[in-house]
Amino acid sequence: MKILVTGGAGFIGSAVIRHIISDTADSVVNVDKLTYAGNLESLIDVCQSPRYAFEHVDICDRAAIDRVLREHQPDAIMHLAAESHVDRSISGPSEFIQTNIIGTYVLLEAARHYWATLDEARKPGFRFHHISTDEVYGDLEGPEELFTETTPYQPSSPYSASKASSDHLVRAWARTYGLPTLVTNCSNNYGPYHFPEKLIPLIILNALEGKPLPVYGKGDQVRDWLYVEDHARALYKVVTEGVVGQTYNIGGHNEKQNIEVVRTLCALLDELRPGSPYCPHAELISYVQDRPGHDQRYAIDASKIQRELGWVPEETFESGIRKTVEWYLNNTEWVAHVKSGSYQQWIDQHYNDPSSES
Repeated sequence: MKILVTGGAGFIGSAVIRHIISDTADSVVNVDKLTYAGNLESLIDVCQSPRYAFEHVDICDRAAIDRVLREHQPDAIMHLAAESHVDRSISGPSEFIQTNIIGTYVLLEAARHYWATLDEARKPGFRFHHISTDEVYGDLEGPEELFTETTPYQPSSPYSASKASSDHLVRAWARTYGLPTLVTNCSNNYGPYHFPEKLIPLIILNALEGKPLPVYGKGDQVRDWLYVEDHARALYKVVTEGVVGQTYNIGGHNEKQNIEVVRTLCALLDELRPGSPYCPHAELISYVQDRPGHDQRYAIDASKIQRELGWVPEETFESGIRKTVEWYLNNTEWVAHVKSGSYQQWIDQHYNDPSSES
């Protein structure tokens, strides 16, 4: 197969591409706008493959998307391109509406017209796989509740609302136009090559520099953590083996309070960097004012993808988080390149402002 991956320079997209090039015989076309979170250095191990091609294209640019589809003739589209950081969506929702909703619409229309041009031998095998988030479901009340594929949508943030909108568009294009679509909703990802605005890389890098480790509210929010390489395997299995029209929830079976995650990271850094002047790193924890509309608990029921496609995560939280910390410790050059001045300015504004302390 030839698979077009949008957002392939991002965290999850690059993991998907590395998996396809390294572990399958398929080809990849990476379509990415290269916003602040897109980093082609995350693909350094596979970018020289003859089965890999890169197109510097905005998914909102219909003419450019039409050209890419026409020239590369993919057998499937995996749509991962999205603005994804909740805090950024609260302070500036416009880009989330543009990329996540308008961009998905443009891509769906381009895919629909491209699909119509395929010959009868290729047309039945075409797939449009839309990758989404468990945040579209809102949050859970009871400690035993889990998100299933039929949980009603109740998005809480501009980010999750924009992703919910894109999910609805994909299903509408399937029902109205017959476009062969698949949707997946995943829990919180973590692992190598994660842009350091999200919780786990932010805590690791701040701790190494002796900076405050910001924890929202009491840190009692619960998330289900999924190692990104496990997610990449699941996504590839869905696009190649999933049933058209179906939704699959993908989770790591690892529910942790945010403060548990932070303390685990501190303990690992104490172990792996015992000579650090900032040991014990847990003393750097700093509780900051909770963000507006913060969901309390997410938890995925991933039994459907296990039952129907045979996917289960290979990493436990303990094995995955250790691999993640070790990766950041061993890849300081990647970290240095990704931490731009604009990124630092944003982090300082949102996390290190003394007025944010609770």
